[in-house]
Amino acid sequence: MGLFDAKVPRYTSYPTAPHFSNAVTPGQFASWIEAVPENGTVSLYLHVPFCRRLCWFCACRTQGTATLGPVETYVETLKAELDLLKRHLPRGVKLSRLHWGGGTPTLLSPDLMRALIDKVHEVAEFADNAEFSVEIDPNELDGERLDVLAAGGMNRASIGVQDFDEEIQQTIGRPQGYDVTREAVEMIRERGVHSLNADILYGLPHQTRSRITETVQKLLSFAPDRVALYGYAHVPWMAKRQQMIPSEALPTPAERLDLFDTARRLFVWDGYAEIGIDHFAAPDDGLAIAQKTGRLRRNFQGYTDDTSKVLIGLGASSISKFPQGYAQNAPSTGVYTGSIRDGRFATAKGHAFSGEDTLRARMIEMLMCDFRIRSGELMRDYGISESALNAMFKRVNNAFEGLLEITEDGLFVPVEARPLTRMIARHFDAYDLSKAGHSSAV
Repeated sequence: MGLFDAKVPRYTSYPTAPHFSNAVTPGQFASWIEAVPENGTVSLYLHVPFCRRLCWFCACRTQGTATLGPVETYVETLKAELDLLKRHLPRGVKLSRLHWGGGTPTLLSPDLMRALIDKVHEVAEFADNAEFSVEIDPNELDGERLDVLAAGGMNRASIGVQDFDEEIQQTIGRPQGYDVTREAVEMIRERGVHSLNADILYGLPHQTRSRITETVQKLLSFAPDRVALYGYAHVPWMAKRQQMIPSEALPTPAERLDLFDTARRLFVWDGYAEIGIDHFAAPDDGLAIAQKTGRLRRNFQGYTDDTSKVLIGLGASSISKFPQGYAQNAPSTGVYTGSIRDGRFATAKGHAFSGEDTLRARMIEMLMCDFRIRSGELMRDYGISESALNAMFKRVNNAFEGLLEITEDGLFVPVEARPLTRMIARHFDAYDLSKAGHSSAV
């Protein structure tokens, strides 16, 4: 097996979700909320796990629905969960970020959207320069729903593209024409929402250099502020719907790397800054500024410029992060709904930080964000000695045959080694990865 055949985590958390246990309870989750400083800020994530149709490539926790009935019931539960949050949240706390993810949040009717926005505002108001972003499916959108979102404060839209090639779209179960996407972008911007994110995938079946080039060029015609260039994770043992995708049509690891590099160069040529391992941002976008100023962070949505130390996730399967650890809601909408109706949080599992967790989490985040580990910050904030750090750096560097650079400042990943960043990060992971299936390293 070669380097690029390796299966490693995406490291949007540390430890990663497969290592969560039922040791974190609803009561502990509530106590972590109560420990948020008064007049501080938190980020809030609302998960809507419903789609009109299920895309075969997707590994997210979602369910299909042909009617709004289950969605209406679910929104009532979300509102009740928001009421629970309000009872435990200290005074004066404001939202630095509000994100609606899915599933398909734009599946909600205008009335449901308005009711959910109003309920959020009852819990906490936006902080100055707050960001309200929504994941948008161009196939599930109209002007009335956009009007409600814009009036409610949405100032960033995130559109999933995946790939514009028709054969690829059919193979992954995601038909979405360029014209439909362009119309959605125009409607979003007509309502004064000028910040636009877009997601595309590399490593899809039948994807070639020429096809991904065409997709990127079409995407660039929208002038998005940010682009996430994710590697398709083929994990049919976890996401059963991916069994619909022919594995023999998938590119090899070497071809995946070429597809990524082809797209990467197109974004760079168009003036985008490279952000971490798989994001690109316009020079004046918040991500690019955060990278330049050392404030870039990584969470469950990928890279972020949010500086809040608390992310509270609501809805089935949502994950929260606190300085004390992680808490995840029950993934089953039935179990989640039952807990909230009984008047308690739906926390099913999580992880309370102990030992070297926070130290290693910061080391991995530094690698994923900045391609370097700064010894000075770690010695100052975590009390680790320079000799202990250097011993760790030498061990990892030896595993990569001296490809990395150890300096007085710490560990540095040179440009030629950056496709291996997730594998390098794995060497700072103290947990056993054999228990969980992960995606390809590139």
